[in-house]
Amino acid sequence: MASVMEDPTLERHFKGHKDAVTCADFSPNCKQLASGSMDRTLMIWNLAPKARAFRFVGHNDAITGVHFSPSGSLVATSSKDRTVRLWTPTMKGESTVFKAHVAAVRSVAFSHDGQKLVTASDDKSVKVWSVQRQCFIYSLTQHTNWVHCARFSPDGRLIASCGDDRSVRLWDASSKHCINCFTDCGGSATFVDFNPSGTCIASSGDDSSLKIWDLRTNRLLQHYQVHSAGINSFSFHPSNNYLISGSSDNTVKILDLLEGRLIYTLHGHKGAVITVAFSRAGDLFVSGGADRQVLLWRTNFDSRSYQDVLQQHSRRSSPDPPPHLSDIHPRRPHLHHQQPTSIQISPTVADTRSTDPHVIELGEAVYNNTLLNSWTRLTPTKTATATASTHHSNGLSARHNAGSRVEEWTKTEGGGWAGSSAGKRTVPSGGGRGRREEEEEDTVQTHPLEVLSGHPASLDSTLQHIVQQLDILTQTVSVLEERLTLTEDKLKECLLHQSQIFKDMRASGDRRRMESEGTDGSPVHFSLG
Repeated sequence: MASVMEDPTLERHFKGHKDAVTCADFSPNCKQLASGSMDRTLMIWNLAPKARAFRFVGHNDAITGVHFSPSGSLVATSSKDRTVRLWTPTMKGESTVFKAHVAAVRSVAFSHDGQKLVTASDDKSVKVWSVQRQCFIYSLTQHTNWVHCARFSPDGRLIASCGDDRSVRLWDASSKHCINCFTDCGGSATFVDFNPSGTCIASSGDDSSLKIWDLRTNRLLQHYQVHSAGINSFSFHPSNNYLISGSSDNTVKILDLLEGRLIYTLHGHKGAVITVAFSRAGDLFVSGGADRQVLLWRTNFDSRSYQDVLQQHSRRSSPDPPPHLSDIHPRRPHLHHQQPTSIQISPTVADTRSTDPHVIELGEAVYNNTLLNSWTRLTPTKTATATASTHHSNGLSARHNAGSRVEEWTKTEGGGWAGSSAGKRTVPSGGGRGRREEEEEDTVQTHPLEVLSGHPASLDSTLQHIVQQLDILTQTVSVLEERLTLTEDKLKECLLHQSQIFKDMRASGDRRRMESEGTDGSPVHFSLG
């Protein structure tokens, strides 16, 4: 089949997260890409060349799930801080937060009508929420261990969930009853989802297996064992014909579900691949991982319909057509082992669009702290200055106090947050740093004390004014950029509407002319006799 398909290609790579990328999702119009990270931030990447990216701050712990609403007007995120946030992906950076569970929330997803949210948590429950009223509706509580993922079916009538109890459960959204439970998982189930037609569900596990069940017969349809480590995420192609999976073996695998085989292995990440997702149209897909990168790929392999592929391979095809996920009576389940002949794709091409986009900070308390952040990066507070000058004999203590104040507002380069927004000291997610590294950082931070201690008052006023002006300029340019995009969209709509009006007028004129003329071209005369 490789002879009639184009290989997937790496389109862009996005760098901006300070820790592992845990989740990603495309907007419905495919103009934006959202990603969440262990660094507690939500990033909105604009896919237009040279467009700015937005960083939304608000969660107090790692973000575990992200999902665009069907309209694209909201972005939902789940977090280990036990909350769910609904963001408006605009310059305002507004969000609504509600306490969702009593333990870490592992996933969040909209229903396909955008009216409900479903969440899964370490408190062993699945909960459903009203988006409009932003309130709890009901809970599903038959899992016996942590629940990793929950998803609505395309028609909204079913909910699938999976977790550490090694089961995949199917729920009736109306009666709230568990109508089926698949327990033949070899290990913890890490991810679950419906195929686009809603006839099947798939689940992945930390035992590196991926299984697909037919919901009409409740039988295992396909079983793949193509990864060498646990599978963290997967995504169905909108056509139902393909599936991509990301694994802790650092690879992305692409499966042909019609032929039931592995067709591509992508080596683009330098660490575990934690999330993968197709765009709504299927022409793009994204992968994110422990290397903090977000990679954007162009699909290419779906450019030809499967009927064309069958015709191309008609000579070697067997009389019995290959199994399809929409078959009412699936073939017996078959185990697929990794084939050494799978095509290996090593993306060595550079970014073909642009360099890393400029990131604008948005979200809770960002604008109030912009000045303090900038001033802190230049010089510690006056209190630290006084401490350093008064206790000159105890230099290490003074440097530690200055560094503590800075750490409340900055993030470590190693990937973990050095402090929370409330000012509480926390251990970075990457582990504790060595004493030598801390002393080097403190020394760098205290150098401005020695240089600028002569005139702190005048420099304070000048730097505050400069930072305020730069902040206002950045916000103004961003607002103008957003308004220009809206104007372009409105202009396109007006042009399309105007062309449609001209077509209607032309068709109406032709019809009136035909009615007023006879077959020979002469006017038609009507008589009452």
